[in-house]
Amino acid sequence: MTERENDAATEDEIEPATAVGDAAAEETAAPSRRPDGPRFEGPRGAPAGDEERPRRRMGRRRRVCIMCADKIKVVDYKNVGFLRRFISDRGRIETRRKTSACAKHQRALSNAIKRARHLALLPYTAEHLRGAGVGHR
Repeated sequence: MTERENDAATEDEIEPATAVGDAAAEETAAPSRRPDGPRFEGPRGAPAGDEERPRRRMGRRRRVCIMCADKIKVVDYKNVGFLRRFISDRGRIETRRKTSACAKHQRALSNAIKRARHLALLPYTAEHLRGAGVGHR
């Protein structure tokens, strides 16, 4: 077999492209998972249909920031009901891990809570710790 015949044989094995734009996509696409049939893949290359998806390595999915999801641009210090959700039962500002807020909104939250505390809209300490004198000797 000569080189030309060898090239012609390999061209016959390649499936013909349906459109001009698809020819370049076919060449760059990953090889199909099923060599005998058409390529069935879902989003991001995951197999579609009844096949099992591979398990995630990291475990849980990262939660989305509440304020980003609701498209809140400014955290208002006067919105006490909203700010109370981000204060622990002892009166401390909750961490980002617990509040699931992004860094930008966590900074805004802490500033708003501090302003509300300064104006006596929010307590510095928990109600049950004020009269007990815990921490003082």
